[in-house]
Amino acid sequence: MKRLDWNALDPAAQVQALARPAQSRAEELRRGVEAIVAKVRAEGDAALRELSAKYDRCAIEAIEVTAEEFAAAEAALAPELKAAIEEAAARIAAFHRESAPRPVAVDTAPGVRVERVLRPIAKVGLYVPAGSAPLPSTALMLGVPAGIAGCREIVLCSPARADGRCDEAVLYAARVTGVHRVFKLGGAQAIAAMAYGTETVPRCDKLFGPGNAWVTEAKLQVSGDPDGAAIDMPAGPSEVLVIADGQADPEFVAADLLSQAEHGPDSQVILLSPSDALLDRVAVEVDNQCAALPRADIAAQALAQSRLILVDSLEQAVAVSNRYAPEHLILQVAAPRALLDGIDSAGSIFLGAWTPESVGDYCSGSNHVLPTYGYARSYSGVSVASFQKQITVQELSADGLRAIGPCTATLAAAEQLEAHRRAVTLRLAALEAKA
Repeated sequence: MKRLDWNALDPAAQVQALARPAQSRAEELRRGVEAIVAKVRAEGDAALRELSAKYDRCAIEAIEVTAEEFAAAEAALAPELKAAIEEAAARIAAFHRESAPRPVAVDTAPGVRVERVLRPIAKVGLYVPAGSAPLPSTALMLGVPAGIAGCREIVLCSPARADGRCDEAVLYAARVTGVHRVFKLGGAQAIAAMAYGTETVPRCDKLFGPGNAWVTEAKLQVSGDPDGAAIDMPAGPSEVLVIADGQADPEFVAADLLSQAEHGPDSQVILLSPSDALLDRVAVEVDNQCAALPRADIAAQALAQSRLILVDSLEQAVAVSNRYAPEHLILQVAAPRALLDGIDSAGSIFLGAWTPESVGDYCSGSNHVLPTYGYARSYSGVSVASFQKQITVQELSADGLRAIGPCTATLAAAEQLEAHRRAVTLRLAALEAKA
């Protein structure tokens, strides 16, 4: 990991110190995804089978997972893994149910009732990657809030293995969360299928979930097409920023950094600390722990573009963190809540020595589908609200219109929208005539 002193850097060097690995939206990738999307739209299921053979190296007969495959997956899983999936799902449901939006009704003036009602997005598509490792936790993070929101049709796509079957844990997690249908599809072709529909895969209104550069590009393309589908958020590689003081345990800090570095070679981890000694100890721990990891090669590639940064104070660390807007922010300091009010841009925050980011990835109850690549400045992580539409309703009595009609007419006249004004004044005149 590169070692830097924040206050020794000029403004340009500070920008570079927080630069993320370049996301690939090269012309070749864009054209490749366009071709896949067009092929799926034109050829439907036949294209899905052809593309699965080409990219996932598997022959798919039945695109949809069958009841027999679900049963076989459940039978193949160890009891302790099934129990862990169910335990995690229960905690995720508890938090998401409690934090879900609620209807609102307010009288903004006598006789003027304004409401907000909630409606589920009818058809949603969930994408669960299974590249270097399957992610049943993502099935939980997407399936649970979709079910709580009440979406009428919840479909899930996840790539098949060489044997033509989906990962057993992903299937079990989908079943536990109440996903209605699962399809053995991955990559840009899965996104295209859910966005536009095929003979087998239903067309969805909104798509959710992380993926590689091809999946991300496909999501961006379909979301930009009026005939396509909305998406949860822009996304990039996984990342973590740790703020640690001199009392932090360097072994814990190193483990937290590596837990993100092992996601992929384009992941990024950053440590900010006012303690030179801690940075030294963490650097040694990172090297020692990385060497023992099964995914050491992947983690090492991520560490090559990561940073250990010396700052003057914890307050400056918070300012730098807000500038970076990390997906995950870990506060490994003696009094983490003292820093919390100062943080305004982060996907998810982890407080104190006993709160590793891993618990948020799996089973604390919060969602791990979070904004990356600096989008935490303006986006939130997935929640029940992501699967709902919030619709406002208003109802006025005659007295209510008398109360706020003149205000409406004055503002409409100021905007030179005479029909708007007359829609009110005609009614006020009618009420006056009846009086």
